[in-house]
Amino acid sequence: MRTREEHLKWCKERALEYVDAGELADAVASEKHPETRFSPTLLAVGMLYVMDGDPQAVRRWVEGFR
Repeated sequence: MRTREEHLKWCKERALEYVDAGELADAVASEKHPETRFSPTLLAVGMLYVMDGDPQAVRRWVEGFR
């Protein structure tokens, strides 16, 4: 299994590919590593950006994870 940092980098790259393809919900909804899961509140914020159809906001949301 990858380290948390390696997996987070991969997740962000993958999510940004989804943003670039216009697949905003996929950019927000994917989480597979136990150490990179986020709270339901953060997921709700990301989904609000998706519902607004705002790719720049989704990009900022993805890029903001540390």
